[in-house]
Parts: sequence; structure tokens; C-alpha cells
Amino acid sequence: MGRVFPHEMLREMYEQPEAIRRTIALYTVEASGSLELNPEFFPPLAQWGNAHGEVLILASGSSRHSGLAGEILLEDECGLAVDVEYASEYSLRGFNPNSKDLRNPSVIVLSQSGETSDTLAALREARQRGQKTLAITNVEDSTMAREADLSMPLAAGREKAIPATKSFTSQLTVLALLALYEGVSLNRLDAAALSARIRELVAVPEAIDAQLAGWETQMAALAKKYRDAATFLYLGRGIHYAIAREGALKLKESSYIHAEGYPTGELKHGPNALVSEQVPLVVLATVDEGLEGSVLRYEKTVQLLRDMKAQGAKVIALANTGDTEISGLVSDCVFVDPAPEHLLPISEVIPLQLFAYFMAIEHGINVDHPRNLAKAVVEQSQ
Repeated sequence: MGRVFPHEMLREMYEQPEAIRRTIALYTVEASGSLELNPEFFPPLAQWGNAHGEVLILASGSSRHSGLAGEILLEDECGLAVDVEYASEYSLRGFNPNSKDLRNPSVIVLSQSGETSDTLAALREARQRGQKTLAITNVEDSTMAREADLSMPLAAGREKAIPATKSFTSQLTVLALLALYEGVSLNRLDAAALSARIRELVAVPEAIDAQLAGWETQMAALAKKYRDAATFLYLGRGIHYAIAREGALKLKESSYIHAEGYPTGELKHGPNALVSEQVPLVVLATVDEGLEGSVLRYEKTVQLLRDMKAQGAKVIALANTGDTEISGLVSDCVFVDPAPEHLLPISEVIPLQLFAYFMAIEHGINVDHPRNLAKAVVEQSQ
């Protein structure tokens, strides 16, 4: 008999490995022992891309954070020029059809429901401007999926809890697959490299499965330890900044505890004034040892953690499994198995989801239905 979960949010966190597997399976096929991109889905994307490599991502909430990760993916892996905007802002900027717009980016809209009013308005604005649009949603027949030029649905399954978990990691998965397609189309990946990269992605849900129970136990204990904190500052560099933002949002919406996400290097440019006994840090300090830029970012983070230890800060760090240097510099260390830099976010966000969940439990909050929030924001924001 399977486990009975006390809340939908916890159940959906445990469903993430299978949701990721389903999503990968939707967009890949095996042929002659190699993994390839599914030709049923990807050829139409040739008509979506911008001749100058310009992409605009429009989203709100957690979907915007997956968009921030997608920005780094598409820029670093494919050399595209990517901007991420709040859908609620873009839809209200107005459009003068007589003005000469020097850019005409391809547009991605990201939404769990595919009905989010701000993002839907942004999609319609982009279409009015004549931009090619791609919808990434968890509902295949949603309004966004129907109105966009192209659709890449997730295979996360229905998500009942208001805080997004499995839809978020499935969005990251689809964006990783989109980056692989763009890498092939731009001749940055040959067939052998593509197959190897898909296999790296396939390994992610297996690694999450192996770590989930341990993360659950550890994050439940950390929630008890830090339950009285007034504010948390989440820090990440590069693609991990998006996960710092998402971890902070999860904590706010699930447990009603204030938190903010910052680029790690910005801590000393003001926010460090907040760090105290009541304001701990959550620092993403994972590394891809095979990537020079990741190692450089890691070394900078190690130096910051040395400074924070000397300052007496309380720090929870996420680090590679077995990283004794990081664990020796912080109050608490949560280990994440190594993975390629651009896939690490899929795994490392899950301990942060669990921390938000258990902080909510510590404060007696109905985590599936946090106050003032709805699963889909279907009325236009003001």
C-alpha cells in the first residue's frame, strides 16, 4: 500500500520524479540505441525562432522564476539573447503600431494553468505586435496553448496545491529540452552530444528519487530549528539565482514568513545589514566541477561563506554531496548529488520546497490553501 500524504503539496513534491520522467518521455525517442528529440514536437519550432536569436520570456510568480533559469539556459547553451519580463508589466506597457521597433523577439509564455490573466494578456499583446509565440503550460487545451502559435505542454499531471512544485520542475525540464533543440538547430550539438545530454537529463529524476526521503527528514528538522526566524535571505549565482528567488517565494506563500532572493554577490551591497540572529541566510553553493564558470562562481561563494562565518551569520547551504569545505563553513548543510550546472536547479529546488512546507507545518498553516492566493490568477492584476 502506498504512502498516505497529509497534504497535497507534500504528495506533489514526491510526484516530481515521475512528472519529470513523463515530460522527458513526451519530447524524446530512442532510435538505434541513441536518444533523440521527438520529431512530432520539434520541427514546428523552426518557424518560431527569431533570425537574430532574440527571445522574450513572459511569466508571473513561480513561472517567472523558471523563466529566469530558462534565460541562463538559452543564453549560455545556445548563445541566444534572452529577456525575462513580468507578464503583468508587459501587458500594460501599450503598443504603438506606428513606432519603429528595432526588436521582434520570439516570445515564450510560461504558466502552470495556461489561464493566468496577466500572462494571457501579455500573450495577446505579443501576438498583436506580430511576434511568434510559444506557450509552455501544464494544461494542453488551455487558452494560452490554443492562442499561441506553438505549444509545449508539460506532463506534470494535475497540481492541486496552490504552491507550485511539480509544475515548476517540469517547466525547468521543458526549458532544458527546448535549449537542446536550439543547440541542435544552431549546430552547437551533434547527434552524439545530444544523446549524451538527454541521458544526463534522464538521470535527474533517478537522483531525486534517491534523495527525497533524506531531504524530507532533514528539512523537517531544520524547520523546527529555524521556526522563529523573522526573515530569510536566499542567495544564488548564475542559474541558481532563479532558484534562490523561487525558494524565497515558496517560503512566503506557504508559511507567511518573509524572504527575499538575491544574487549572492549582492549581499554586501546592502542586504547584509539585515543579517542577524533572526535573519538567516540560505545559500546555494552547488558546483559543476567540469565547468570553469561554475567553479569560479563556487569559489566566490566559498569566500563569502568564510566572511559570513566570521560575521557570525546563521547559514543553511545547499552543496554537492560530500562537500566538506562548505559544510565546515555553515550552520547547516543540505547535500545535493552532483549534476551538470544547468540541470542542478531541477534537483536543488526540491529541498527548498520541503523547507517551505515544513515551516508552514510548524506555524499551523493549511499549506495547500494559503490565504489570499488562488491556483490560477484569472482576474487582471491592478
